[in-house]
Amino acid sequence: MSISQTLTTSFKAQLFEGVHDLLNDDIYIALYTAFADLNENTTIYSTSEEITGTGYVAGGKLMTGATVSSYGNTAYVNFANVVWDPAAFTSFGALIYNATKGNKSIAVLNFGSGKTCENTFTITMPSNTYTTALIRYS
Repeated sequence: MSISQTLTTSFKAQLFEGVHDLLNDDIYIALYTAFADLNENTTIYSTSEEITGTGYVAGGKLMTGATVSSYGNTAYVNFANVVWDPAAFTSFGALIYNATKGNKSIAVLNFGSGKTCENTFTITMPSNTYTTALIRYS
């Protein structure tokens, strides 16, 4: 599945303010039905347009396995795959946010179209490299 990803503008500013600790804070991923109000200007997690369905709880799932690395002029972060099982729902994208820091947004993922599941829903993270990791900043 092709995913377009963007860091939120507020997250970029908060990096310089030292707000986020992606290795120790509780980072969540929430799923959404539409993106009318979810974009690079999103500042915090919201339940507006969040999905409902079997196996899904509002707020999404805690992301685990965070690794922070750098190469050249790029810093990057990746996480373990996120799995909902059992699951029966449709999602068009996701918001990654920091629950430890007042639900501040980190990144928006657009799945490109609705992704429907009837048993298991897995978000497979990209390879953990400076050109492919989920979150990259240079």
